[in-house]
Amino acid sequence: MRKLPTFQSLQCFEAAARHESYTRAAAELALTQGAVSRRIASLEGFLGVSLFRRTRHGVRLTEEGAAYARRISGRLDGLERDTLDAMARQGAGGSIRLASVPTFATRWLVPRLPAFARDYPNITVHIETRTRPFLFAETGHDAALYAGTATQMANWPGTRALPLMREDVVPVASPTLLSRRARWTPAAIAKAPLLQQTTRPEAWRQWFAAMGVESPAALAGPRYELFSMTAMAAVAGLGVALVPRMLVVPELARGELVVACDNPLPGDRHYYVVVPESRAGDPTLQAFSTWLQRATGVVATPTDD
Repeated sequence: MRKLPTFQSLQCFEAAARHESYTRAAAELALTQGAVSRRIASLEGFLGVSLFRRTRHGVRLTEEGAAYARRISGRLDGLERDTLDAMARQGAGGSIRLASVPTFATRWLVPRLPAFARDYPNITVHIETRTRPFLFAETGHDAALYAGTATQMANWPGTRALPLMREDVVPVASPTLLSRRARWTPAAIAKAPLLQQTTRPEAWRQWFAAMGVESPAALAGPRYELFSMTAMAAVAGLGVALVPRMLVVPELARGELVVACDNPLPGDRHYYVVVPESRAGDPTLQAFSTWLQRATGVVATPTDD
């Protein structure tokens, strides 16, 4: 027998810990407050520790309760994902829980997933966004699409990273903003309003250095967390954005953005597919990784004889 409390008691505790309220937990779970209280008392008896303390305003987590809640919450989330995954697959094929940097997922990956579905109809891809490296053991993800340098990938513990494509960034802006000047030079861009990327705080400074241009205001300007936000700010005429060309193809095609200065910064950043070392031999992940490499031209696409 496993040393486990009942699922009902864990569910009540997780909801009560999240709200720090038995009343709100009861409303969420369609139970009475008394039922929630009894199940949490049962859990405390099972554990031999107090999870909540009474206050004049209700209940508050104890130190032990807060620590237990952090661990339990992630595991219940994982159990829910496993259940939804089984329901989605209906017993056939495999699935991949993919973490991805947001704009690459929406702009590059999702439009190509129909092709993947045709090649691998029994594999379901679930996507969540992540902007920074994480520990696979703590999240339940099977793979990640991430942009970074080879050094960053080497420092991501317990993983294997396969490069997919290099990230070359170019300055883009709305035609309205560009019409105020003739064709923009790097020196002209240095005097323009610049749009900053939160995850790439040194990007403009690096671009100006590569162009051999002084830019005291390289770090100035509004900051946006996602490339999609930066691109939309550029479309709105708020300034010049420094973005990977492949992520603004639709805006360039529609004429909403134009390349302000076609001098890309060929850096050492690539997009990678990252998998845990422990799952490197998984056939579903191997199929997905191989398809990604073919889609980005890293591996030649097989031809029919």
